[in-house]
Amino acid sequence: MTKEEKEYLEFAKELSKEAGKIMLEYFSKENFYSYKADKTIVTEVDKKINTFIIDEIKKKYPGQAILGEEEKYGKSAYTWICDPIDGTAMYARKIPISVFSLALAKDGIPILGVVYDPFTDNLYSAFKGNGAYQNNTPIKVNNYELEDPNSLMNFDIWPTAEYNLYPILEILGKKIYTVSIGSIIRAGIEIAKGGFSLAIFPGTKDKNYDVAALKVIVEEAGGKVTNLFGEEERYDQSIHGAIISNKVIHEEIVKLVKENLK
Repeated sequence: MTKEEKEYLEFAKELSKEAGKIMLEYFSKENFYSYKADKTIVTEVDKKINTFIIDEIKKKYPGQAILGEEEKYGKSAYTWICDPIDGTAMYARKIPISVFSLALAKDGIPILGVVYDPFTDNLYSAFKGNGAYQNNTPIKVNNYELEDPNSLMNFDIWPTAEYNLYPILEILGKKIYTVSIGSIIRAGIEIAKGGFSLAIFPGTKDKNYDVAALKVIVEEAGGKVTNLFGEEERYDQSIHGAIISNKVIHEEIVKLVKENLK
């Protein structure tokens, strides 16, 4: 890793810890929230963290672009992509599952990803070509097949999701134990750590924020991340859902989705 790459990574880690402090500070307080046009929830803390991240990146890298889920800034080949709180619905209900996420993309392709879980004080990070880590310990995906009894899948769905994945859930539910923990990023981290084997995500408009950091962390841990059709995506724009896997079962899932997606 070059000196510049190390600087990027350390900066991202520092920001994630500060964002985590804000999450913890407001977690037990009255946290006013509202609903966006797609009926997903947003809190005042989302906005506070988003503004903090943008301000700090502007100071450090004034020429680079920032895509925050609640606010955007600039245009550049280098783009920071921030999800201030993933699992906001859980956070607003005082359920400690949410995480902070930050990625750096070059020409739309993520090269750095950090995810911080302030409730367990665990920092997950990766820089492309240098492996994935939980704090300072390397992490790896599992090698379970789809129908291995050890395999777990996370499945997200909401009323306004563009893709109807229920037929796929019905098929997969007979093959793999399925849960929904309330944060696609936290579920993706479990894939990178080897706890889960698969996550399917129907997010499209502005949902690049949910997957950008995972693209680096999961793949550096040996897994695979594509859109629902097995294609690579740019993460400085909206995406076509995501399949996040241990790689072993990825093509099988892509085939199943293509055959059954409605």
